[in-house]
Amino acid sequence: MENIKVKINKLNTEIEVPKGIAFYELAERFQKHYDSPIMAARMENSLVELRRKLEKDAVIDFIDLSNIDGIRIYTRGILFILFMSVREVLGKVKLYVHHSLGSGLVCEVVGKNVGKEELEKIESKMRDIVEQDLPFSKETIDKFEAIELFKLDQQMEKSLLFKYRKKSTVNIYKCDNYFNYFYGYMPMSTGCLKHFELLPYGEYFILNLPTPSSPNKVPAFVDQPKLASIFMEHEHWGKILNVKTVGELNKIIAKGPDSIAELIKIAEVLHEKKIAYIADKIVNRKGTRLILIAGPSSSGKTTFSKRLMIHLRVHGLRPVQISLDDYFVDREKTPKDENGEYDFESIYALDLELFNQQMTELLAGKEVHLSRFNFKEGRRYFRDETVKIEEDQPIIVEGIHGLNELLTSSIPREKKFKVYVSALTQMNLDDMNRIPTTDVRLLRRIVRDHKFRGHPAQQTIHMWGSVRRGEERNIFPFQEEADVMFNSALVYELAVLKMFAEPLLLEIDNSVPEYSEVKRLLRFIDYFLPITNLEEIPRTSIIREFIGGSSFKY
Repeated sequence: MENIKVKINKLNTEIEVPKGIAFYELAERFQKHYDSPIMAARMENSLVELRRKLEKDAVIDFIDLSNIDGIRIYTRGILFILFMSVREVLGKVKLYVHHSLGSGLVCEVVGKNVGKEELEKIESKMRDIVEQDLPFSKETIDKFEAIELFKLDQQMEKSLLFKYRKKSTVNIYKCDNYFNYFYGYMPMSTGCLKHFELLPYGEYFILNLPTPSSPNKVPAFVDQPKLASIFMEHEHWGKILNVKTVGELNKIIAKGPDSIAELIKIAEVLHEKKIAYIADKIVNRKGTRLILIAGPSSSGKTTFSKRLMIHLRVHGLRPVQISLDDYFVDREKTPKDENGEYDFESIYALDLELFNQQMTELLAGKEVHLSRFNFKEGRRYFRDETVKIEEDQPIIVEGIHGLNELLTSSIPREKKFKVYVSALTQMNLDDMNRIPTTDVRLLRRIVRDHKFRGHPAQQTIHMWGSVRRGEERNIFPFQEEADVMFNSALVYELAVLKMFAEPLLLEIDNSVPEYSEVKRLLRFIDYFLPITNLEEIPRTSIIREFIGGSSFKY
């Protein structure tokens, strides 16, 4: 029997194994060196399912639950088990996965309010399936066969999704007597999926799961009612637009320009209506002088701020905008992260004392020489001209730390109005394959960084992990501090971003570590039919901040 050489990169170990050995056999051998279950492998900068066989010498890495790719695979496996268990307990009902909320997924059995007793039965059945260690098998079938198969199983969203795919085949997974489709790879069997819990959540329920920071136990679920309400608002918008899934979006796009134009118009008016509502809330809350706008990268904060200013002008106010970027400390005083690099996203990278002093003086009606930061020199200066504001001039401050009370500790809470902006898409691929909100923001940033900053997609993807870690530390913990939230996602935008992002992603080959993420994003946007009639998108739209053609100056 012919042998091949395999190097396990993390362990710096090289072994000889029989040619044709499956990755899961290697994973079993090296599992003791990993702190959580191995879900997949990475070879030649591509993610590889454990059921695949090795046919040549290779350098590989194993992916466990400390890695986001491992969590994605684990989640798909648990969702399959949940699907099986719901049908075992409740019959042939429809399970719908709405969105993430902290460490959990908000799920629904459509048309049925599942009570505590039924949830306990479903969870007990799930644990039985895990205990049996049932294998997941993969089968490739003809696309039209898959369409009919899922129609018969009353999973119409999947049938519609496949209808508009260019690919002629579909990979379906089977477990015991059940089958389903999941976007992305699956675990080998149910036995490694031990950690989960089901929790009642109003008319829905929560599937609580491990996270990369808590890979071997389910963290305590922390409710975020304000964030949940915004997700549900977007779902309501989806019903108005008759678009809850990608298949439904593609169906509208396939009808032609008139249908697309109508969809864009309604989506944009829904945004306009919400911004008008926020402006009304600010005006009606007497005493508001400081409007703080925060949100993660590529959430559309800048365009939102500019549109909000216009609405406030309609109310007779004359808002002024101040940038937090002008309040960085001098470069040598900037805090550093765990790698010894400057941490510009830390709140302590800002001169909090100076910012509070100047905001307090402005609100007291004093003339102030505002701060100005020179990024080339890494030094702060003060402007020559002074600024003085009147009673009808609220200050708008946009930046990632806007929700953190440390930023404005000297200003009474009743004078502040906090807005959280993020792209919280509620559209799913189908009933059980959701679209992560971070993917929308990443695609936005890839397009914007290339168009306006000259950065290649590889560089944006490389930096994204660091950006996300900064958001986890500096933004997400303060979400519920917001007085109001604005969802900047547009139901049609991924069909627009596809046209811009796809050629940028195709430039990246498998010689770089970012290739596995590139492959995932390319597979994802392949589900969307493109929208090409960009002239229908208003010049004030949030998506214009990323694709260009905005009437605002940035």
